[in-house]
Amino acid sequence: MTGSGSGDGAATPDDARSASDAAAAITRLDEIAHRLRRECPWDREQNERTIVPHTVEEAYELADAAQRGDDAKLLDELGDVLFQVHFLSLLLQERGAGDLAAVARHVTEKLIRRHPHVFGETEVADAAEVLANWDQIKRTEAGREPGIFGEVPENLPGLLHARKLQRRVAATGFDFPGVEGPLGALQDELAELELAVDREDRQSRFHELGDVLFASVNLSRKLHLDPELALRAASERFRGRVLAAAELAASDGRSWDDLPAEQQLQYYASARLNHEGDASSR
Repeated sequence: MTGSGSGDGAATPDDARSASDAAAAITRLDEIAHRLRRECPWDREQNERTIVPHTVEEAYELADAAQRGDDAKLLDELGDVLFQVHFLSLLLQERGAGDLAAVARHVTEKLIRRHPHVFGETEVADAAEVLANWDQIKRTEAGREPGIFGEVPENLPGLLHARKLQRRVAATGFDFPGVEGPLGALQDELAELELAVDREDRQSRFHELGDVLFASVNLSRKLHLDPELALRAASERFRGRVLAAAELAASDGRSWDDLPAEQQLQYYASARLNHEGDASSR
């Protein structure tokens, strides 16, 4: 694929109206953010360190809405994340370190720079080559922390931190070519964990369990699946099955909490079978 140089198509009247509506809405939201900062006691007390935990929470809620395919919820959560961007930009503005316009200009310049196949004359064969170019361009940008693992945030959740490290080293060429290698590595790590369990060595178990989790993340990366979202989806399936099992027990006049573990497992197996049958019929 060859970029056209500008990357701009001919604008239509509908495009112009949409851009105008978006600009008006963004301006209004920015006005609201400024007013809240001036007039709301809670908003006046905030700084970037107190706001960012809310930003992270909103990002997870956005991811959940996207994963569920809930467009109404996605619209709502996108708004919450957008407000976070406005508010954090306002804090920069108060310190004279930037503003919303500077944020927009910065990301626009970065997107253009990292997409030379769209805005320049670079040719790419597929999405994998786009990502390879992206990583190469990032490494040449001024002000970036040097090294293979430069600028990998230490406060990322464990699964995402592992994936970030794996992506960085993969960008240097140190990577399995397909999924067979990561799958085999996971199987090997599980075997080592099993041996550690037999040895009843807590430190060895800790070490091998970490290797299993790390190998699982690497497999998810090669499958182009998000490990955090996959784990959350599995947790939701588990919660649904346990609740369904408790309902089955209640329908038999029995309390889930009073059941011995063996009978709980029987109800759980029934609930899981019903759940999988419902899923296959959709």
